[in-house]
Amino acid sequence: MAERAALEELVKLQGERVRGLKQQKASAELIEEEVAKLLKLKAQLGPDESKQKFVLKTPKGTRDYSPRQMAVREKVFDVIIHCFKRHGAEVIDTPVFELKETLTGKYGEDSKLIYDLKDQGGELLSLRYDLTVPFARYLAMNKLTNIKRYHIAKDFDIAGNFDPMIPDAECLKIMCEILSSLQIGDFLVKVSWEEVKNEMVGEKGLAPEVADRIGDYVQQHGGVSLVEQLLQDPKLSQNKQALEGLGDLKLLFEYLTLFGIDDKISFDLSLARGLDYYTGVIYEAVLLQTPAQAGEEPLGVGSVAAGGRYDGLVGMFDPKGRKVPCVGLSIGVERIFSIVEQRLEALEEKVRTTETQVLVASAQKKLLEERLKLVSELWDAGIKAELLYKKNPKLLNQLQYCEEAGIPLVAIIGEQELKDGVIKLRSVTSREEVDVRREDLVEEIKRRTGQPLCIC
Repeated sequence: MAERAALEELVKLQGERVRGLKQQKASAELIEEEVAKLLKLKAQLGPDESKQKFVLKTPKGTRDYSPRQMAVREKVFDVIIHCFKRHGAEVIDTPVFELKETLTGKYGEDSKLIYDLKDQGGELLSLRYDLTVPFARYLAMNKLTNIKRYHIAKDFDIAGNFDPMIPDAECLKIMCEILSSLQIGDFLVKVSWEEVKNEMVGEKGLAPEVADRIGDYVQQHGGVSLVEQLLQDPKLSQNKQALEGLGDLKLLFEYLTLFGIDDKISFDLSLARGLDYYTGVIYEAVLLQTPAQAGEEPLGVGSVAAGGRYDGLVGMFDPKGRKVPCVGLSIGVERIFSIVEQRLEALEEKVRTTETQVLVASAQKKLLEERLKLVSELWDAGIKAELLYKKNPKLLNQLQYCEEAGIPLVAIIGEQELKDGVIKLRSVTSREEVDVRREDLVEEIKRRTGQPLCIC
């Protein structure tokens, strides 16, 4: 270490000598000779192994989002949140990590995917794996028995004791509304019943020949007709729990027909959800490939939403074991983002990354103060406005900036406009210009951009 420190000092001194010779404009031969000595010393020094290379990267399983990608995400989130609010949901939030014991034993095989954190002040913590278990903990901790909530623009849940299948049907309606509004392609929602499947396929209380009979049904899928077929099977009617579940499914399909979405739903006993907390109806939405030929089944290309009923989860956290029936859904936002991004790239469609309505520009020099005053007036009036951060920008550069950023309007200040008390308002796409009195500018911008006018 001492030897390396001595070499580093020699390198430093030799470097200063070289810089000094250059400042003194010494002869090229002398400078070249001293540079050679410096390089020789650096070669002797070699790399500092104690300094590890720092690799700039995001952690495994994470990613950054560019302004363009965030613009797409916000549009998707807006569609989802608007739908949740339309159905009367409140919004809550919970910590990104929970006590480890809160999450342990709730996810079945998926529990091994939970990330544990180091001991924090004597508490063992884990990153939340989903939003459902934290929601159940929230209900139990706050002693809530009735709430309709959404969480981070992706999860929607209805908690409370209600008549059978009405909340379940609304969850499926919401799922269909969101996927239809996003226009990401044709989709199908597969619906099954966790307890019915466990009872039938798990062979609980069933004779071997009945279990074999169930195997035939598991391979089938369809609408309410398949549910009725199962209800009419004399061997299946011997199982009370399966019979009750199928009766509820039939009721569910009646509500889905009233909601006008029965054509998007398929009863499919082969559907399986990997989480342990589901207790009743379960569902999963899949995108379909290009429509198949007549008589062929459309092929699924991936799940984009899922959910189901979990009546026992809240009771796991309640000290007295009180249950709060819950049903909910989760939108696969990451997969939807990827689909929308790919579609926009294929169409080469430009995505606006800002919401700026107008750029405040100047036609001559020495008008920075006027631009600053005008942009401040627009901001105070709730107008989304920008200006270039230059004292005397060229008008052409300001107009080009608007075209590149997708800004629809330009408010141009000139010496003549100041004398006349007007602002020249230019449409970037049509290049049409009109003089607007300064006191009328805000209302004109709002009218052109569709922003609500002030009602005083």
